[in-house]
Amino acid sequence: MAASPGAEAERSPTPFDHAERRIWSGRAEAYARTYARLCAHPAALLLDAAGVGPGSRVLDVGCGSGTISALAAGRGATVHAVDAEPGMVEATRRAVPEAEARTARLPELPYADDTFDAVVGNFVLNHVGRPRAALAELRRITRPGGRVAVTVWRSPGAPGQTLIGRAVQAAGLIRPDWLPALAPEDDFPRTPEGLAALLDGAGLLGAECTEVVWEHRCDPDTWWAGAERGIGAIGQVLNSGGAQGVAAARRVYDELCAEFRAADGTLALPHAALRAHGGA
Repeated sequence: MAASPGAEAERSPTPFDHAERRIWSGRAEAYARTYARLCAHPAALLLDAAGVGPGSRVLDVGCGSGTISALAAGRGATVHAVDAEPGMVEATRRAVPEAEARTARLPELPYADDTFDAVVGNFVLNHVGRPRAALAELRRITRPGGRVAVTVWRSPGAPGQTLIGRAVQAAGLIRPDWLPALAPEDDFPRTPEGLAALLDGAGLLGAECTEVVWEHRCDPDTWWAGAERGIGAIGQVLNSGGAQGVAAARRVYDELCAEFRAADGTLALPHAALRAHGGA
């Protein structure tokens, strides 16, 4: 039976989705060298929430550099992985040769209903135009009794998360016209209650959400390099003013780093994320 026009609209790419494809195109290596270690912090907690263990058939959605896939394979799971950016898929294949990795985009994944015991998405909901539809798709491909687990960045962000944004704002840089925010009707509060409600709305059962906080240690140049290379929305805003804008923001950034500098010269950057899970 053909999908209804409303259902097709729910799955069609939004301006936000198109912008995300532009942001991430060709940036797999830059991500691996900068922000991948940061995003790896909740990996074990995410797999725990999904109940991933020996013999589990698991899908890693938004696989990035392959951190989650590698950890799941180390637990004895059969791993499948998808990412919208082909470079990320190639990185996962190199990191986890035993995983079946392919290019695919939420909210339409190339799997039959009830395929997986567990589906995990580490920060992938931050990068989709329709988060609820994306979660509903993860529920669809998870078997009854299986689990879906996701992480998102908390908002307002912790001080370490907002460091570069403060520098960008002080330098007078603004969001490019082509870079839209999430549509209000698709957005949700980035709080434990807001994320749990999103899972409920997507049909997941017994949704629970907890906050994960940690201090990320990184040298100042590496932390800056991710945004300078255009990673994420903040990277696009930083580069919107050209070399002069980047230099102005860097001067402010160097001053602000004093708030976070540890005795060894690295930055101690507080971060906060949300981890949620629910049953299919």
